[in-house]
Amino acid sequence: MCLPSTGSATATLLAEDDKTKVTRWDFAPGTTTGWHEHEMDFVVIMMCDGHMAFTSGDEVIETEVKLGDTYQRPKGVQHDVRNPGPGPLSFIEVELKG
Repeated sequence: MCLPSTGSATATLLAEDDKTKVTRWDFAPGTTTGWHEHEMDFVVIMMCDGHMAFTSGDEVIETEVKLGDTYQRPKGVQHDVRNPGPGPLSFIEVELKG
């Protein structure tokens, strides 16, 4: 299930080697990642306070996030992420290879 979107979030590759891929995601209000599946385990570190909505099926979960909050998910996760808040949202995603 794709979330309503006003456009695409911006992904900026910060570093990549044989063990990790590090991407910064920046979301203007209303923007999304688009529906995707992760091919690697990953960790997310929030870069600001804000709101995040995500879906991994028929359910949409919206949560408040704080600078420095983290979460991790296994490879195979399918989801869409959206900034439902009035301000920008940013996080760093570290994908673990191998």
